[in-house]
Amino acid sequence: MQHVRIPQDRLGVLIGEGGATMREIEQQAEVRLDIDSETGSVGVESVGDPVTALKGPDVVRAIGRGFPPDAALELLDDDMMMLDTIDIDAATRNKKDLRRKKGRLIGENGRTRELMEELSGASVVIYGSTLGAIGQPPEIEAVRGATEMLLDGAPHGAAYSFLERKHNEMKQQGMEYHQFPQSGSGSQSQSQSESQPESGSG
Repeated sequence: MQHVRIPQDRLGVLIGEGGATMREIEQQAEVRLDIDSETGSVGVESVGDPVTALKGPDVVRAIGRGFPPDAALELLDDDMMMLDTIDIDAATRNKKDLRRKKGRLIGENGRTRELMEELSGASVVIYGSTLGAIGQPPEIEAVRGATEMLLDGAPHGAAYSFLERKHNEMKQQGMEYHQFPQSGSGSQSQSQSESQPESGSG
């Protein structure tokens, strides 16, 4: 059994109304979830196909990092789908700097995050002090590259140009883009409100 710790304010999303989300994850990922509501620790035990169950902990982690359950379950649809998280806090000096850099990643009215999704094809959520992305490896690479550029202080235009170049490369290679349901909804609005004063700052 693997153990994943998620923020306690995400446990309700993981469980769902009447336990519906938890049961759906257990059924699709072929795992059993053991949730400790006091600590936020979630035990993930394989009860079926061990290969499918390998993605179970990442589905839980994705919900813990702000993804809606439907987007997190996309991890099970394709062997190449993966979850990547970037620690924004590690690139900041203090809480004020964290707010400023989150604001750069979210953009004015969430536009920067939306462009990351549109141009990479990945689902992107900024929650707490992390940026999470779900997609195939080239999509994840595009999001990570643009994120690191913005955290390093690059102009937004340079990051957008990088994303457009990656978008064109993937298009030429014939990659099919995944459509994520309710992408970035819910927790994203919370992240935007937290960073609103700093949104779109240079």
